[in-house]
Amino acid sequence: MKELIEFIAQRLVDHPEHVKVNLLEEEDSVCIELQVDQEDLGKVIGKQGRTVRAMRTILAASQHCEGKRARLEIIE
Repeated sequence: MKELIEFIAQRLVDHPEHVKVNLLEEEDSVCIELQVDQEDLGKVIGKQGRTVRAMRTILAASQHCEGKRARLEIIE
């Protein structure tokens, strides 16, 4: 899951070396923090948030099997 978000984000940005992904696990949920270069922030969010919404949908679908809730947060 962490690798999936990192893979998608690195393909979207101009500076893939600045992509950092942190995984924070709790009892019933998982939080993934995504940090990218300031210049690439708009590319990850997308027009009207469509790109980040799609990433959140993929993340939720991958976690549904494990019975945990998944969140994706973008860190500026």
